[in-house]
Amino acid sequence: MPKVTVDGVEIEVPNGATVLQACELAGKEIPRFCYHERLSIAGNCRMCLVEVKPGPPKPQASCALPATEGQEIRTDSEMVKKAREGVMEFLLINHPLDCPICDQGGECDLQDQAVAYGRGGSRYYENKRAVTEKYMGPLIKTIMTRCIHCTRCVRFSEEIAGVDEIGALYRGEDMQITTYLERAASHELSANVIDLCPVGALTSRPYAYEARPWELRKTLGIDVSDAMGTNIRIDSRGREVLRILPRVNDDVNEEWISDKARFQVDGLVRRRLDKVWIRRRGKLEQASWDEAFKAIAKVKPGASTAAIAGDMLDCETMFAAKSLLGALGSTLIESRQTGMDYPVGNLAALNFNTTFAGIEEADAVLIVGSHVRWEAPLLNVRLRKAAKKGAKIFLIGPEWETTYPAEFLGDDPTLLHNLPEGVAEAMQKAEKPAIIVGGAGLVAGALDPALTLAEQWNLVREGWNGFNVLHFSAARMGALMLGFAQKGGLADLVSAEPKLVLALGADEVDFSKFPNALKVYIGHHGDKGAHAADIILPASAYTEKSGTYVNAEGRVQFADKAVFAPGDAREDWTILRALADALGVSVGFDSFDELRAAMIAEVPALGREGLADYGALPKANASARATGSIAYPIKDFYMTNPISRASPTMQRCSAELLHGADLAEAAE
Repeated sequence: MPKVTVDGVEIEVPNGATVLQACELAGKEIPRFCYHERLSIAGNCRMCLVEVKPGPPKPQASCALPATEGQEIRTDSEMVKKAREGVMEFLLINHPLDCPICDQGGECDLQDQAVAYGRGGSRYYENKRAVTEKYMGPLIKTIMTRCIHCTRCVRFSEEIAGVDEIGALYRGEDMQITTYLERAASHELSANVIDLCPVGALTSRPYAYEARPWELRKTLGIDVSDAMGTNIRIDSRGREVLRILPRVNDDVNEEWISDKARFQVDGLVRRRLDKVWIRRRGKLEQASWDEAFKAIAKVKPGASTAAIAGDMLDCETMFAAKSLLGALGSTLIESRQTGMDYPVGNLAALNFNTTFAGIEEADAVLIVGSHVRWEAPLLNVRLRKAAKKGAKIFLIGPEWETTYPAEFLGDDPTLLHNLPEGVAEAMQKAEKPAIIVGGAGLVAGALDPALTLAEQWNLVREGWNGFNVLHFSAARMGALMLGFAQKGGLADLVSAEPKLVLALGADEVDFSKFPNALKVYIGHHGDKGAHAADIILPASAYTEKSGTYVNAEGRVQFADKAVFAPGDAREDWTILRALADALGVSVGFDSFDELRAAMIAEVPALGREGLADYGALPKANASARATGSIAYPIKDFYMTNPISRASPTMQRCSAELLHGADLAEAAE
């Protein structure tokens, strides 16, 4: 490890570190625009200039210069100060004076660094350059006159997302960043360029002119649009969530977020359930909480009560529902809304055991029944990293456009019993082989055949567990840990013919299978579940309650409450607690803290943030065979849950980016 001196202080830096990284290790702040820790080095903004000896007697770009033994680096010399002032002056030559009306104001790197490192005046009097606006779709607003050609957006699209949609045209002063043919950027991670842009050239179209950053209250949360458990920051003003941004978590989402997780936020204030409703004479009529509880109690359901959990629920809500049904003497609980049925006894066989970060180390991957780009876009980024390192990736299922070299073997799950020779050989010879079974693979009965292959290929070895199941529901692993699942799946609930069905945000269930039951929907949006309900009890969305979530790799994470629910809506657990009183039973808790303590007492892993330990993989049922064909569960990436279906932004994305609808513009 080389030793370098930064502003008179000697430090040791890792092999391969750059001068910029050495300066940061020494606690020095180095300004930059083009450099980003997760992108390749471009070295084109020149803002990170430092003085280095031995070397030429001129400032050098620290981001592209390797740190070597014996270097003397100065970040505070007069030469460096003048060089940075000159670079800033050039950057501002063509930059418009838009700060008062720019959406990036208050969060702008150029603004901050102009104050810290600029001259305070300009010697340039020529006309400023102007660039025509580019259309990058319904999510990204462009004002390209502000662009300083840092190329972060270009490098993100090519290197991280793997979609070559953004690039540069022309040369010199005429250079312009644009999407080719000025079409919309249509991949699932496109809006991350908004966070990467160090100026106001790329900003959020739905959030434009909504608020300034100092007006917003910032709350730490967990995204529930997929099973990744993406760490998010919820920015709210008053009782409304205005935007969602990613938080850095290298183990889960790094610092990226999917477009759906970011922009479904405007669906939180539309189609909301904020009143109690009771169906009378075939028509829903507004009612009070007392009327609703009396109507439910009148059924006297007792042990003939069933509860179905939706895909976005927190663990506390599911535990409260399980406690209520337990007090009533019922075990009719299920969280797999669409009727999926697989063994739930050993969670090691249903977990993403390699971990999201660990899958980058795999050198051969077999994906069975998963459209990873739509089911877990940020996992697809990890798989792309593995492919760039040389991993061979094989897929069983209908073809979709991967962002890395991959071989589709067909959509017949019986291929698992007779894999092509080259595939089996590659998996057996791999040092770190991995299998990923998706939701469609589980439906096709691929779990046991995949476990059989795991034994044959020795997927579990020292320091490595290559057997993975990828869920697409945020609540799935938490529900399985709480035992919120029947051995026979939803079919068992149907055959029990319950008198009362509690739908906890469950919108994908076919409620026509419960013709004689009183259907009570406890949820936050007037979606499919509310349409089928006899009684609607308005509940809280994920931004309106604290909760525990477990992602597909078994990582337990906690979210805080950002805003209050609208109208008469209440937090889910309080509704279930009040319902227990109406039904004359005791659930053993009266506050959220008591509820969480009782949940942790039953499932201790839910009280510890981090990866849960599910033990060893079970033995496969060697006689089980995969059947049928694979059909992916997600047909429209932007329309997968009640919040996204209520979001105008997601509706527009679906229409324009997936279904080819024309751009909807206001009439002049």
